[in-house]
Order: sequence, then structure tokens, then C-alpha cells
Amino acid sequence: MTDVSIGTPEQLRDPDYTPPLAKAVPLGIQHVLAMFVSNVTPAIIVAGAAGVGFGSDDLTPMLYMIQMSMLFAGIATLFQTIGMGPVGARLPIVQGTSFAFVPIMIPAVAGLGTAGLAGLMTGVVIGGLFHFCLGFVIGRIRYALPPLVTGLIVLMIGLALIKVGIQYAAGGVPLIGKPEYGSLAMWFPALVVIVVTLALKFFTRGFMAVAAVLIGIVAGYVVAAMMGQVNFGRIGGAALFAPPLPFKWGFEINGAIIIGMCLMAVVSAIETVGDTSGITKGGAGREATDKEIAGATFADGLGTAVAGVFGGLPNTSFSQNVGLIAMTGLMSRHVVTIGALFLIVCGLIPKIGAVIQTVPINVLGGGVIVMFGMVAAAGVNMLADVVWNRRNMVIFAIALSIGFGLQLEPGALQHLPKTAQILITSGLLPTAIIAIILNLVLPETIEE
Repeated sequence: MTDVSIGTPEQLRDPDYTPPLAKAVPLGIQHVLAMFVSNVTPAIIVAGAAGVGFGSDDLTPMLYMIQMSMLFAGIATLFQTIGMGPVGARLPIVQGTSFAFVPIMIPAVAGLGTAGLAGLMTGVVIGGLFHFCLGFVIGRIRYALPPLVTGLIVLMIGLALIKVGIQYAAGGVPLIGKPEYGSLAMWFPALVVIVVTLALKFFTRGFMAVAAVLIGIVAGYVVAAMMGQVNFGRIGGAALFAPPLPFKWGFEINGAIIIGMCLMAVVSAIETVGDTSGITKGGAGREATDKEIAGATFADGLGTAVAGVFGGLPNTSFSQNVGLIAMTGLMSRHVVTIGALFLIVCGLIPKIGAVIQTVPINVLGGGVIVMFGMVAAAGVNMLADVVWNRRNMVIFAIALSIGFGLQLEPGALQHLPKTAQILITSGLLPTAIIAIILNLVLPETIEE
């Protein structure tokens, strides 16, 4: 609901308007709270897949990746809100670490430890540069990605990640095969997170509803602490300040990761187009201009490439903040700039990453079950705009069956080269490719 005390209706619709600082600062921090958990979770998941996350002896790589997630989400957001030249939409677009790339990154680094991070980060850099180049052509390829294709891809992202959420809530991969895995002691804090999150989402309004996942995790954290599951041992040893290090894990060309990053960049670019349009419609009641869409795509790619240089993961626009713009009715890009500066400060202080690391994996699991389910639900919502004739049902059925099936049974491709296995068993890429090709080649009408 629009708050008229912040400014006049005309000012609220103006991206260049700056509200009074006393209101702009908390509104900017609210944007950070809305995306904070989602922003750091991919780093935790990827570190865990590599074997340097929860349950490992050395959590330093994960803490560094969490730090970079915050720092470069802030920097990438500044690219959007302040801009430079053609880069940036100059709109209140919040950038953050993308979930879309996680199903590609997990098999690429699985069990490799820090040795797998050099190839991953190099792929992030190259994929970011490719993403940047999409800004020159994004308007010309939108026809190939109708709601049938984009909705199916987003649905697959959610389905690919749901298993991770369940594993986390049950105690995480390190406990699989042990009696503690799936025990009530593991599930109870996770269920507290889910229940509190749902209660806040449905029975509160304003700030509490926006920050429901974060508050739910805090509630689960308190319960886990009372059960003796929280370890504060690493906070004292964390530094108060640490600058990012370029190519911290080296430079390595990995064809599978590079191809995967470039293909997923197309998906991320289309998501950003949707978010940019959503912000202008929800906040200003107008369509996004071609310049704004291109600028947003440029900022997406540049933010990803720069993050990769310093050990961060791919960035994209965050859809949950689009809803926040519509709810507050405030289009000020300067409010989001304040939130970006807050993220940058957090990213330069390793102690914040160490505090996040104290969150038990089962508590985080409760949060990501909700988040990943919402990703899948967002895909279903996009598919609601599809006309479900026989043609579109055939496209959906074939793409989903092959993509999701290969994700469930990766051993079916054990005789393919390793690169092909990584790309195809993610489920996302075969689903996207099949849906795009069938949508382009099948006639618009099929005999019913």
C-alpha cells in the first residue's frame, strides 16, 4: 500500500526522487532483508557440494563465498541504480546471487573441494561477459521465449533445488547414512522455520510479511540454539575487515561450466527483462523502455563477471524485491542504492559471514524449502498465462519428461563424456533447449 507520507504520488513514481533520509534508510534496509537469505544461500549450497561447506573441517572457502555474495550483490545493485554509460536501468532493481545457476554449478564442483572453484569462477566470468553481450540483442530474442518456455524453465529450477532443501532440513549431506539424519532433532527447528514463515506471510502485513523468511530462520535459530545445535566457535577468529582477492582460487578453463553458464545467462537475462517490466508496471504504471531493458541486462552481465573475478557467483535481478516495489509504491532508485551500500559494508566484514555460518544446516533447510517451493510456484504462475492447447501440452510434456527424468536418473547418461553429463543431467538445459526448439518448429495449430 502506498505511503503518502513519504512523498506525493508523482514523487513516488519518479525513480530519481529521494525520500527524507530518516525514511529512505529503513526502506533501503528493508530491501536487503527481503533478499538477504536468498542471496547467501547459493554460496552455502555450492560450497557444500564442493565439500568445503557445512560438515567440513575448513569452512574458510564458504565464509569467503558468503562474503563475496553480499559484497557483489551490493556492487551489482549500484550498477543498476546509479549506472554508468549504457550499463544500468537507473531503476530500483536489486541484484543478488542467482538460484538459476545452482543446478549447473552443483555437479560441476561436486566433491572437488577448492580445486573445483577455479574452473567455476572462470566460467562465471566468461558467462557474465556473454550475458553482458546479450544486452545488445535481448529485444530480438524475446519472441523465442514465451511464457510456456520461461515458465517451464523456472519450474525446473525450483524442482531441481527442492531435493537440496529436504536434505538440509534432515541434517545435510554429511549426516546421510548416520542415525542423526532425518531425526526429529534435525527436523524440529526446520519445521519451526516453515511454520513461523507461513504464519507471518499470511497473518501479518508490511515489514513482517516482507521479511517472513528471515524472521522464520531467526525463530528456528533460537530453537536450534536451545537444543545445543549452534556453534559460535568460529566468530571470534573471523577478521573485522577483509578485501576481496582477485582469482583467489586461480584460473582454469572448464568447457562444461562455460557452456552451462552461457546458456543459463539467456534464462537469467529473460528473468531480468520480466523483473524490469514488473518494476515499471508496479511502481510507475508504465512499460519498461528498450533502453531500460538493455541497461538492466548489461548490468546483470557486468555484475556477474566482476563477481566471478573475486570469487563470487552469478548475479541477477531479484524478483521478491519487485513485489516490494509494488507494495510500497515507491520507485526511488536511491532507496535501493542505500540498501546496496549496506550490502557492500556487510561484504567487507568477514565476521558477518561467520555469524551466518553459525546457522545450523537444518534451520537453513527450513528456509530454503519455502524459497525453492516459491521458485517452482513462480514457474507455475507464469505457465498460467499459457493457452493449453494440444501443441503446448505436447511441448510441455516432452520437455519436462526428458529434462526432469534425466535429473532424477543421471546414471542413464553414464557413457557420455563428463562435460555432457554435467550439462544434461542438470535437467535445466535439456528442458530449455527442447522447449525452445519445439516452440519454434511446431506449427501454431495442431489438429485436436
